[in-house]
Amino acid sequence: MTAAPDTNSDAETVRRRALPVVAEDFAGMRSQAFGLAERLGFPAKLTPIRPAGLMRVLPARMWPNPLAAVEAGEFAAHSSDSSIIGPVLTVAGKGAAIGAALRRKGYTVVQIQHPRMKLDRFDLVVANVHDEIEGPNVLLGRTALHGLTPVRLEQARADWSARLVRCGQPLLAALVGGANGRFRFGRAEAEQLGALLARAARASGAHLFITTSRRTGAEGVAALREAAASVGGTLWSEGTDNPYLGLVACADFLVVTTDSISMMSEAAASSVPLYIHGLPGSSRRIGIFVETLLKCGRARRFEGDVERWPVEPLDDAPAIAREIRARLGLPTPENA
Repeated sequence: MTAAPDTNSDAETVRRRALPVVAEDFAGMRSQAFGLAERLGFPAKLTPIRPAGLMRVLPARMWPNPLAAVEAGEFAAHSSDSSIIGPVLTVAGKGAAIGAALRRKGYTVVQIQHPRMKLDRFDLVVANVHDEIEGPNVLLGRTALHGLTPVRLEQARADWSARLVRCGQPLLAALVGGANGRFRFGRAEAEQLGALLARAARASGAHLFITTSRRTGAEGVAALREAAASVGGTLWSEGTDNPYLGLVACADFLVVTTDSISMMSEAAASSVPLYIHGLPGSSRRIGIFVETLLKCGRARRFEGDVERWPVEPLDDAPAIAREIRARLGLPTPENA
């Protein structure tokens, strides 16, 4: 269980203790959990999930010994003294299976994302409106958790503006995902998106900068590169100097493909107009999420035109972190 902080201990020491994050080692999962830990005022340490044998094929909720999927000894013993300050953060279905087992051992567990099992197996569940779940221990946000705090965006703006911003030209940034089992994205879809982006760049006089993901695919990248070149724009697809954060921080207009809730949530935390570009396919959860952004006025559908409108950044993570701290009795960081 979570012990109350020692009143004689130094608050800064408390904040430096890392929260265990139990998740598969994927960027999106790390971003959500580490972002929440930061909002809570703690560093975080990843405990990766590595199922072996039958656990690789069985649904996580059916694992006979979920703790076997994490490094031996990582959670072998549990102490209730003051060295255990914060909760364990678990992410998604596989993390939930391990989180439920840890809670039975006495740990305080905050589950991130719908656990796909009974909600009362966790102290708190942090999910989204589009997950369509509710309960006394459920905290819902309109956007996914992430680490793009105002401070981080301000720092990224300082780091990247000289490289991304052209004098006298607005910056039109496109964050492109790709096919993911629910949505299709091939050469034809990339050509369509590229044509719309080029049209918007010409009409607005903006510098077009496109960044892609591993899911974009080689043909998609090639088509988008052609579109960017047609208007003197730029495309980044691989390398060590990823401009993603700089684009979110520096753009005057953001266009994001509809396949990624994480990318749309991060873009919504910016202070500029956000446009959502739909892809062929469907997802009920993503559909609800996009409609939420549209109805609250934070985003519009992308149809090849961009314009400015008054924008308020949308990020429910600070409110969720405050509620977690209140419910679990965690210390409040100085910058909260």
